[in-house]
Amino acid sequence: MRRVLTFLFAVLLVAPGAALAQISTEAAPVAELVERVDIPYERFTLDNGLTVVVHEDRKAPVVAVSIWYNVGSKDEPQGQTGFAHLFEHLMFAGSENAPGSYFNYVRGMGATDLNGTTWFDRTNYFQTVPTPALEQALYLESDRMGHLLGAVSQERLDNQRGVVQNEKRQGDNQPYGLVYYQMLEDLFPEGHPYRHSTIGSMADLDAASMDDVRQWFTDNYGPNNAVLVLAGDIDTATARTLVERYFGGIPAGPVNTPAAADVPTLDAPINRVMQDRVANVRLYRTWIVPGMLDDDAIPLSVAGSVLGGLASSRLDNELVRGDQTATSVSASMQAFQRVGMFSVTVNVKPGEDADAVSERLDAIMADFIASGPTAEEVQRVATNQVANRIYGLEQVGGFGGKATALAEGQLYAGNPSFYREQLEAYASVTPQAVTAAMQRWLTRPVWTMRVEPGEREDYVEAARDPSGAAPSAAPQDYTPTPRDPMPQIAQVENLDFPDIQRATLSNGLEVVYARAETVPAVRVAVEFDAGLAADPADALGTQRLMLNLLTEGTESLNSTELAEARERLGASINAGSSLDRTVVSLGAVSPNLEPSLDLLADVVMNPAFDPAEVERLRATQLASIASELTQPGGLGGRVTPVVLFGEDHPYGRPYSGLGDPDTVRAITREDLVNFHQTWIRPDNARIYVTADVPLQTLVPMLEARFGSWAAPSTPRGVKNFDVAIPDPQPRVVLVNRPQSPQSIIFGGTILPISGQDDTLVLEAANEVLGASFLSRVNTELREVRGWSYGASASVSNREHQTPYLFQAPVQADRTGDSIAAMIAQFDAFLTENGVTEEELVRTINGRTRQLAGQFETSNAVLAAMRSNALYGRPDNYWETVAGRYNAMTAAEMDAAARAVIDPSRFVWVVVGDARWSGPSWSNWASPSRR
Repeated sequence: MRRVLTFLFAVLLVAPGAALAQISTEAAPVAELVERVDIPYERFTLDNGLTVVVHEDRKAPVVAVSIWYNVGSKDEPQGQTGFAHLFEHLMFAGSENAPGSYFNYVRGMGATDLNGTTWFDRTNYFQTVPTPALEQALYLESDRMGHLLGAVSQERLDNQRGVVQNEKRQGDNQPYGLVYYQMLEDLFPEGHPYRHSTIGSMADLDAASMDDVRQWFTDNYGPNNAVLVLAGDIDTATARTLVERYFGGIPAGPVNTPAAADVPTLDAPINRVMQDRVANVRLYRTWIVPGMLDDDAIPLSVAGSVLGGLASSRLDNELVRGDQTATSVSASMQAFQRVGMFSVTVNVKPGEDADAVSERLDAIMADFIASGPTAEEVQRVATNQVANRIYGLEQVGGFGGKATALAEGQLYAGNPSFYREQLEAYASVTPQAVTAAMQRWLTRPVWTMRVEPGEREDYVEAARDPSGAAPSAAPQDYTPTPRDPMPQIAQVENLDFPDIQRATLSNGLEVVYARAETVPAVRVAVEFDAGLAADPADALGTQRLMLNLLTEGTESLNSTELAEARERLGASINAGSSLDRTVVSLGAVSPNLEPSLDLLADVVMNPAFDPAEVERLRATQLASIASELTQPGGLGGRVTPVVLFGEDHPYGRPYSGLGDPDTVRAITREDLVNFHQTWIRPDNARIYVTADVPLQTLVPMLEARFGSWAAPSTPRGVKNFDVAIPDPQPRVVLVNRPQSPQSIIFGGTILPISGQDDTLVLEAANEVLGASFLSRVNTELREVRGWSYGASASVSNREHQTPYLFQAPVQADRTGDSIAAMIAQFDAFLTENGVTEEELVRTINGRTRQLAGQFETSNAVLAAMRSNALYGRPDNYWETVAGRYNAMTAAEMDAAARAVIDPSRFVWVVVGDARWSGPSWSNWASPSRR
């Protein structure tokens, strides 16, 4: 950071209230927005068939490395369902010249946006790395492409099999978690490539053998079956040299021609009813339709958005706002390479007649299919699609950045610019085209499902311990090829955080600003010193209801009109809260900035709190509470803060902020107005902005909309943190959730520190103990034991008292064993087995080298600006941490953790089936039940 600039804007530009007297929602044409979306690239192919796409973007010293293999679950033979995904896990477990966990290397190089995924059509691996680490990243990716099998052992296969099975249990454990399996089985005929889920079956995962591993690798992971995208701080000449060096010697493999897959039509409608431990009836409607390369894909996507994707959708207006017989709806076209799924979901409001809602749903859909959308609806969908793409392209990598757009296009369409063709199709699609596509595909027999509250049918799990297949007796049919040593990482430059500028509006409201020019977009956060801690202790849920109402109508725009205005502009306006702060945020494309700011100001300053909307959203919030009580994570999030902080403390509130049914029923409109006047006010606020327009241009816009905002005469809210936190009573609190194939372990303790304290060393130490993939806790439960898909423990900074929290979903029959294993890891780390030299080097390297990627996006910069203010840090805080990390020692890290983390004070909260088996609790605590 080179400088901090401060501006004072003290001239009142408009008369009070005049700026918001008329809300303009005139938007730039969609075609103009499309012109703003461009990802220049060059493409070349190695002699072995590897296709390489390069995009140069010098905004930050980072490069996205994204490799996509042309193989997914649709390519799995019978009896090997789930194997593509299982192999994805094996690819992270080390290769011949990089033994051990892949994460050990990429963490040390400071990678961000790191992951791998598998779906029907592809398997991909991606990471964003500092430019000096690019060669090492390419070495690692090429080693697991060309030099993997010598590092795959039966032990590794069995371990990752257990991890994947626990990932499956984690998904199946959710309410409605078994619907997808039934849907695929019914919609696709026997033998169709899309008939089975990507996660696979427990039996097939158990049967996966070493021979299967070798054959899968040989058949599918050759360079000629892959696309490599490099996006960021690199040019094509450099990329060609490096890719040829590291990938050129890998021989081509068999060509995987994706399985042909027609679009099946049901012979007759299928009507299913399923019972599950859910809070409300859910209705499903699904058709199989053409895939992403078909001319009808975009029209069907538009149809889904108009029907149930937009906030102003037909189903929202008819069932949620109109009849008020549903609490939420959705509709979408999910496009795969060969086929797509057009799905509609309706959550029936508790107490309503599900048969009547189902009939009404079908009538609305029949009318929509017959008459089609309006031109204005189509325009709103197109604007939002283009705006969302603009927001996503701020990243070079990750799940939705530039590298992903280029790779998807090349892999599926043979054209990295396919994303552009899709956006142009959205900009030109007509209501007639949408109607015709719906009449072609959505008039065929439909698959319907109704999930009702009740006891779930018997759930068939895998064996208590994965059996594994016998190791192959056949000799390995390959010889490992020697390689040069792994390249070292050159010096990574220190972070240059964006310059922070400030301005003050005429009413004293402070504006904190950073320039972000990567994409034509503006992010605004109007932040208030409130948060869940401000929720009235005797009326929990008041703030959540108030915030939900902010975006559901103002004095000038009703709920539908406000939703339509946002969509017309491609703007997103959201209201939410953390424990310490409440925020109303705006995301806007720059051509539509001024009318988007009009909407933001109207939402913040002029909520209607319409009595009818209050009752509608109260019912929705009550339904959300009922749903939360069926979810394992929701149950843990309600119990854990109360057992740690006590019911009277401002932090002793359920994490969701939903409140309790009795208190929510009793909230009045006057309560909501009073909360708004007490907390949502200019003398309790600050505005944070990242934008591609200069501050001098932005300030007059903000002044015109917020400068005349005056604080009410009522006192500003004050939070009371003098409430005593109860002395810890180490114990296990069991929340019984029958029929759970998994237990989720929550809990923690209160640390004798706050977020205002310097926690840098402590958080570095806890990365080793619990806060990273390579942490002791996650390594033990996931990588060593195979009992969990992932476990973590975090220093959860708060403005005031900071808790130490952990969470670990584990297979049910290993619940007690998992708690014992976690306690052993905590005890060892906090006594004689502290940070090792290897862990020290990896943590310091990772934390210093990741900084450029960590603040690649304007959202990340905005969050850093806000957290700096919350924790009392200077504006240049993130530019100072690299030097501090580099000076850190293992002894200092050990001392920081041992000074504040005390396992004898831990409270454990277990959400799971009380019938699970495990060791006696008597070794450490007596269980209590809820």
